[in-house]
Amino acid sequence: MKENFSWKTIFNIVAILIGNAIYALAVVLFIVPNSLITGGTTGLSLLLYNQFGIPMSGFIFVFNGVMFLVGLFVLGKKFALSTLISTFFYPTAFAFFEKTIGYGGMTSDNLLAVLCAGIMIGVAIGIVIKCGASTGGMDIPPLVINKKVGIPVSVSMYFFDFLILLSQMLFTNKEMVLYGILLVMTYTLVLDNVLVMGKSQTQVKIVSKEYEKINTMISTEIDRGTTLLQAETGYMKNEYPVVLTVISNRELPALNSKVLEIDPNAFMIVSKVNEVHGKGFTFKKEYIEN
Repeated sequence: MKENFSWKTIFNIVAILIGNAIYALAVVLFIVPNSLITGGTTGLSLLLYNQFGIPMSGFIFVFNGVMFLVGLFVLGKKFALSTLISTFFYPTAFAFFEKTIGYGGMTSDNLLAVLCAGIMIGVAIGIVIKCGASTGGMDIPPLVINKKVGIPVSVSMYFFDFLILLSQMLFTNKEMVLYGILLVMTYTLVLDNVLVMGKSQTQVKIVSKEYEKINTMISTEIDRGTTLLQAETGYMKNEYPVVLTVISNRELPALNSKVLEIDPNAFMIVSKVNEVHGKGFTFKKEYIEN
């Protein structure tokens, strides 16, 4: 157990470092060269960089450090440890790319830059969150407000991002604000998909008079567990148990074909589920001999 835990810890640390590096790379390659605006700590650093010439990497390092101390005293040591790597590695990676790559950029097309930056930032934040960590910086004030006042984290986070985007109108035009909103929406959508990536499965409910054969087929041929739900058909009032099973997305065509072979008139309801916990998915299967 200790060996597995240590390897998992090492993997998470490496993944957090990679996530922060991708985030910094997105800012250096697409956001700054195209004068795009965004929210969070990066948005604040862009504001100060354009208005007062304060180096972005230096501001991010100081701001993240201050927010780390706030999180440590208000939210506790456990939270502080989860943000420690991001707090100091992100500005370090940013400074490295700033000096080695510079702000030459990859494209002069603003829309393409928004999409590329949004995808990279969404993936980066998703990797960090899936490892049980936080990107620190402007993630911390909403958590502090939530603990002290009770305002939902999402509400205060969107409020801060909105203010940061508006403040950047001091050095940019209205069109760039729209690009900034599009950037935030893009990385939010990508983030949501990254967080459920690899966890989504397919839930199938089957109503058939041949439920016993279908149940056996799923257990023996598809090798998935089943649950029989007591039900009654609405029109004929037949009491057929509904066969409920959760399978991987790739197993759906095979299941569909085998069910129709048993009962061409079977009624199937197929739906996506975001996450599944239990044997065969998050735990190893156990086979019980009869």
